[in-house]
Amino acid sequence: MLASLFWATDLLIMSLKSWGNFPNHPNTAIPLDHDTLDTIKPVLRSHSDVIAHGNGRSYGDSALNDFLIHTRSYNAILDFDAQHGVLHVQSGALLSDILSVIVPHGWFLKITPGTKQITIGGAIASDIHGKNHHIEGCFSTCIINFQLLLPNGSIKQCSLDENADLFHATCGGMGLTGLILDTKISLRPIKSSFIKQCTIKTNDLNDTFNIFETHNSTSYSVAWIDCFLSKNKIGRGLVMLGEFSDQHTLQLPKNNIKNIPFFWHPSLLNNYTIKLFNYCYYQRYFQRESFNTVSYETFFYPLDRLHQWNQLYGKNGFIQYQFILPKDQSLAGIRHILNEIASQTIKPYLAVLKLYGKENKNYLSFPLEGYSLALDFKIQPGLFAFLDKLDTLVLMYKGRLYLSKDARMSKTTFEKGYPKVTLFRNIRQSYNLNSTFNSLQSKRLHL
Repeated sequence: MLASLFWATDLLIMSLKSWGNFPNHPNTAIPLDHDTLDTIKPVLRSHSDVIAHGNGRSYGDSALNDFLIHTRSYNAILDFDAQHGVLHVQSGALLSDILSVIVPHGWFLKITPGTKQITIGGAIASDIHGKNHHIEGCFSTCIINFQLLLPNGSIKQCSLDENADLFHATCGGMGLTGLILDTKISLRPIKSSFIKQCTIKTNDLNDTFNIFETHNSTSYSVAWIDCFLSKNKIGRGLVMLGEFSDQHTLQLPKNNIKNIPFFWHPSLLNNYTIKLFNYCYYQRYFQRESFNTVSYETFFYPLDRLHQWNQLYGKNGFIQYQFILPKDQSLAGIRHILNEIASQTIKPYLAVLKLYGKENKNYLSFPLEGYSLALDFKIQPGLFAFLDKLDTLVLMYKGRLYLSKDARMSKTTFEKGYPKVTLFRNIRQSYNLNSTFNSLQSKRLHL
C-alpha cells in the first residue's frame, strides 16, 4: 500500500548514505518539496519508522533507516530582513545557499560548523556548534522559532516561549521529535567577508591548552593536533584564532573546489603518508605566530574545497569519534586518551580540538563547558574494539560522545553521558513521536 502511495504521487524514490559511508544501510527515500507537504502527512500517519535526511553530512546512522524523507528540495528562503538580520528559511536549505544571500548584505551565521554543506534542519536537529561555542553557544541560541510537523499532521510552532518542551527536545534531538519545516534565525552583522587569522605553533598539550585559555575572548578558535607524536610532544599542533576583519569587502569567496571523483584504495591513506603530511603541515609555519587574512570559506570550511573528501577513506568508510570532557577534566583526560592512541597502531588521520562554553538546557545537546576532541579513523580491523576502550576513558573523565558523529556507541555509554535522556524519552512518548520518527541510531540507543 505504501509503495503504491509513492508512485501515485509521482515521488522520486532514491537511496541515501551518511557522510562516513558507514553503516551502508539500504533505504527508500522520498523527497519533500514545496508541492508534497500534504502528501507527506499521510505517509507519516501510516509508517512507524521514518526519519528526515538532509544533505547526508551526519557521519553515522542518525539520519538512516529503512525509510527516509529527503528534505533537500524543501529549501526556499521565505524572507530575509536585511535591515535587522533575520532570516526565515525552509529546513532543506544549505548553509552555503544562505551565505550566498546574506553575506553581500553584511550578515553571517552566528553559529556555523566546519562545513557549509548541511541543511538548516540538520543544524537544528544536531544543535550544531562551531569555533565560537565559548562565546556564542550552540545553533539553538540564534533560533527565533521553528515549525515542526508531528505524526498526527498537526504543525507546532516552537520557541523558548512557545511549546518549549518540543523546542528543547528538537534542538539536538536528531530528528526524533518530528519533521522540521522552516525556521526563523537571527544573524550576526559583519563588515567584511574576510577573517583576520593568527596561527600559533604549540609544543605540547599544555602549551595548546594555555593558548586557548589565554585567548578565550577571541571570537573563533580551533586547533589541529598531530596524533602521531608521543611522550613530551603529545598534543603538539596548530591553534588557529580568528576575528572578522573590518578592512575588506563583502565579496563572496571564489569557487575553487577540487573533486575526489572516486573512493581511494585503502593503501593510499595510511600511517606513513599521514605522518609525513602532519610533519610537513606543522613545519610549513616557520614562526611561533603567523598572521594573515583569509576568506571566511578558508577559515570556517577548509575541507569543503575538496568535494567528496570522505572518499579518501575508501569504500569501507570512516568513523569520526568526537567526545567532550568537562573543563576540570579536559587536560588530564585528553592527555590520557592521546597517550592511549600513541600506544596503538590504529591512528586518527585528523584530530581537531575546540574550547566550549556553558551547557544549554536542550536535552541531548552535545557541548559541556570544557574541551572536545574530534578524531577521524579509517574503518579497519580492531577499530571498534579500540573505540570501546576510548569510550571507557571518556566516561572515566565524565564526558560524552557527539550523536551527530556516532555510528557505534552502546546504550550504556550514551545514557551515562546524557543525564537528561529520560526527559527526552518522556517527550517522545507524550507526543507519540516514537510511533513514527525513528532511526538506526535511535533503535540502537533505545531513544
